[in-house]
Amino acid sequence: MLPAKQRDTNKSILMPSELVDRCIGSQIWVIMKGDKEMVGTLKGFDVYVNMVLEDVTEYEDTPEGRRVTKLDQILLNGNNIAVLVPGGGPDAAGGAAAE
Repeated sequence: MLPAKQRDTNKSILMPSELVDRCIGSQIWVIMKGDKEMVGTLKGFDVYVNMVLEDVTEYEDTPEGRRVTKLDQILLNGNNIAVLVPGGGPDAAGGAAAE
């Protein structure tokens, strides 16, 4: 049996898939490999972390500057996702796409 302190610590451990699952229905900031970032409402994901987002704002850094595109829905390939930020967005956090 684990000591009480260690049992309490284990209760707070959250697996990555559990964290993503808790974000369903919430805004999420997805930083892709390359020069794109997406902010939208997470509708679902699979074991490969392919994601469906709705009400999406896509930020892309180009030689001409930042391009912002609005999309109703998008399917993201999990292989191209670098970072997930629950509840965040580049404008709020001063990220790479912020002005």
